[in-house]
Amino acid sequence: MDFSNKDVRSKVSEAEWETRVNLAACYRFAAHFKMTDLIYTHISAKVPGSDNHFLLNAFGLMWDEVQASNLVKITLDGEIVDDPTGLGFNQAGFVIHSAIHEARTDVHCVMHTHTAAGVGVSAQEHGLLPISQHAMRLTNNVAYHAYEGVALNLEERQRLVADIGDKMTLILSNHGLLTCGSTIREAFDYMYYLERACQIQIAALSGGAKLIIPSQEVAEGVAKSFARPGYQERKGEWKALLRMLDKMDPSYKT
Repeated sequence: MDFSNKDVRSKVSEAEWETRVNLAACYRFAAHFKMTDLIYTHISAKVPGSDNHFLLNAFGLMWDEVQASNLVKITLDGEIVDDPTGLGFNQAGFVIHSAIHEARTDVHCVMHTHTAAGVGVSAQEHGLLPISQHAMRLTNNVAYHAYEGVALNLEERQRLVADIGDKMTLILSNHGLLTCGSTIREAFDYMYYLERACQIQIAALSGGAKLIIPSQEVAEGVAKSFARPGYQERKGEWKALLRMLDKMDPSYKT
């Protein structure tokens, strides 16, 4: 079923439409890589030119049904600005995403998942271990937030923001994973590698053998390698992913 709304594009700026297309693509990528939890969890993006508006998925659509024109535009106070499908948004998603968008001016996109591997690592007392290159690229960039129940309490936002600080990745204990990005591409990049690191950790621990854990110095060196000037700008994964998506199902752009 097509949930697109042809009127949306004519009502928004070119910058907002581009953000909508990239956000819809991000949902499709997450679905492709099996990061979904039915209609739950979210990816949000700030509306360009506005400090108070952000885009979120309509509550009731699967992630492979998200399109540029069916995203819900809401304010940081939870007021709906535009809801083409009439489905509204998930309150827990609003609580988590609005907290980050309001507190972090450097963050354009927030991505949150409930994958088996992510929740599994979030339930381990030692947290993410530096046992893979995927994990070590995130060295000193992972924060933790204690579980407080389903995120419906607006007061939790201040504690969540305090816990993530200036980091770009957050492990929500007994709950899942969260990543941020100055762009949608960057938020997805962090989530992809955090998710893979968690999958690797679950697999390594399941064998019962003693783990090889590199030194902190080595781990920090790996992180610096991925943060070297110009590296992120030269990466071509996002364009490659878009080519893949265009061949699979280009409806995300509508």
